Amino acid sequence: MHGRATILEIATTKYEIDLEIVSAAMDELQTLCGVKEGFLISKPMERFGWAFFKVLIKTELFSGMELKLGDQIAKTKGKKLEDKFIAFMTKFFENKNAKVKVKLVDD
Repeated sequence: MHGRATILEIATTKYEIDLEIVSAAMDELQTLCGVKEGFLISKPMERFGWAFFKVLIKTELFSGMELKLGDQIAKTKGKKLEDKFIAFMTKFFENKNAKVKVKLVDD
């Protein structure tokens, strides 16, 4: 996770609504970290009423998040850093009213 791009997979049953919320939340993170163009969002893949899309968090934004939000991420539930980061991002999106499931994509 350190020093490289991080990919989240987002699962939702309300794609249009949650895409807008996730995108706005990621914009907010960019502003907080002073980064421009720090993430990309993929086109969705739909299956069984669910839509799955990926959010690529570029290295510069991820580093900024570690710097600005590292303490909050460290206090989040989970044993490993990856678990804490996923729990933090899930809660971050939930606080914006997105009803999504988040997981880390291993490359």
